[in-house]
Amino acid sequence: MAGQQPSDALAHGVHWPTDAAFRVRQLTKVYRSGEVEVQALRGIELDLQQGEFVVLLGPSGSGKSTLLNILGGLDIPSSGEVWYRDHQLHGADERELTRFRREHVGFVFQFYNLIPSLTALENVALVTEIATDPMPPHEALERVGLEARMDHFPSQLSGGEQQRVAIARAIAKRPDVLLCDEPTGALDAVTGVRVLAALESANRELGTTTLVITHNADIARLAHRVLHLGAGRIMREVVNEARVHALELTW
Repeated sequence: MAGQQPSDALAHGVHWPTDAAFRVRQLTKVYRSGEVEVQALRGIELDLQQGEFVVLLGPSGSGKSTLLNILGGLDIPSSGEVWYRDHQLHGADERELTRFRREHVGFVFQFYNLIPSLTALENVALVTEIATDPMPPHEALERVGLEARMDHFPSQLSGGEQQRVAIARAIAKRPDVLLCDEPTGALDAVTGVRVLAALESANRELGTTTLVITHNADIARLAHRVLHLGAGRIMREVVNEARVHALELTW
């Protein structure tokens, strides 16, 4: 793990000699509901390398989604530091976080969030219209194996196909980071493998730093590194010396 970056690094124009895409230091997150406090993250320390494929494992309530949301600029920490390269995410305002998400991050969730009245191609094109250097929408769909389904509406697509449209939408803006929260959670095993193959391809061919939350420990075999979370902490870290490809998975 790289050494801690001082909080005034940006002000002094310091460029730190590290390949880390993300640097997380003493990260905490507390949610409050009336008199009740829930400590979702407790002092997370983490570096994520550029181009790394990381799987987050852990039971519900372990802090996986909270960590993912903070890394993606969808939530803010209660304390600690989060850096994406030279972008300081802790303390950033909503305008800065929106710009960070737009320029650097693609999201894939368990539920596809496609617009029913638009075709697959049009759903992907929505994202490319606001990206700075997007790939053509049809190319993104070709990358996930949907070149024959571009003109179909979501209601005409299977669940796995809809999820692959969602992945195409996420990668079409050529994100530096792809954050995936249970992307196969609503899918059967065969369909889930196809979705994971699309994520694996984006990571390999585009060099996208990829984080995948899952409850399925078998999916962890795809990763460079596996982080086991529990009670808001990283309990264990496993580096896979031999990775498998998505199409080799069975569960």
